Amino acid sequence: MAEKPKRGLGRGLSALMSDVGPERTPEGAERPRRPDTRIPIEAIRPNPDQPRRSFNDEALDELASSIREKGVIQPIIVRRDPADEGRYQIVAGERRWRAAQRAQLHDMPVLVRDYSDTEVLEVAIIENIQRADLNPVDEAQGYRQLMDRFGHTQDQLASALGKSRSHIANQMRLLALPPEVLDHLTEGRLTAGHARALIGHPDAPALAAKIVKNRLSVRDAEKMARAAGTDAPPRPRASRGEKDADTRQIEGELAAALGMGVSIDQDPGGEGGRLTLRYRTLEQLDDLLRALSGG
Repeated sequence: MAEKPKRGLGRGLSALMSDVGPERTPEGAERPRRPDTRIPIEAIRPNPDQPRRSFNDEALDELASSIREKGVIQPIIVRRDPADEGRYQIVAGERRWRAAQRAQLHDMPVLVRDYSDTEVLEVAIIENIQRADLNPVDEAQGYRQLMDRFGHTQDQLASALGKSRSHIANQMRLLALPPEVLDHLTEGRLTAGHARALIGHPDAPALAAKIVKNRLSVRDAEKMARAAGTDAPPRPRASRGEKDADTRQIEGELAAALGMGVSIDQDPGGEGGRLTLRYRTLEQLDDLLRALSGG
């Protein structure tokens, strides 16, 4: 699929979101969207570029059971199949479509939209982010894709997705962690709170393994990370205390933007200081060099 250049808000992130989420009444209550029409299930095809590749069989069976009893409550979003005008391609709702097949439905309620290839991918990412069972790493990567591919800012994402900017920034900071820690987070062995305590720590993989083995609470993990940090060589600091909130915020935003560990240390009594970036692989270093050189 050809990638479209960054385009700010394009059609509008909020407009795309309005198709993915439920409709709101004038009183603010949520209700299922009214479908444009119903389409035979055999005339619908999944999107080959759908970013979600795995579907839990047990969860699909549960959804199929619900569909047998209540039908498909929220219509799926489709567009005309670019390769076959007689068929439709799923933009959002493949899980409901798969479950409807298991429930042996003959047709489905749909919203038909005229989306470009780029907008199809954008809506698919938005739908994945809205999933209740999404792990923190996939959520953060979804935000990163929306920013990198489509030019959205954290403020725009926060407004359209109904989340705080700090939540989005904190989730994206997780991507600066080493792969071993991200694996624990993806598999549910660590929570986002545990993982945030390890961001920027040189021994993060080893500490993560200890947290998992000993089943430590987030508070205990934070204490262990701070204690382990005292064994590292001292670095210039503006004071012996904790970094101020502004410095930590800047570190977090840079870490989210670069996908690397970031540390800022101010010179005592001065306005200058040292910015340290920690890369995990040579490929990551190459990406940074290309970004700095405009390549």
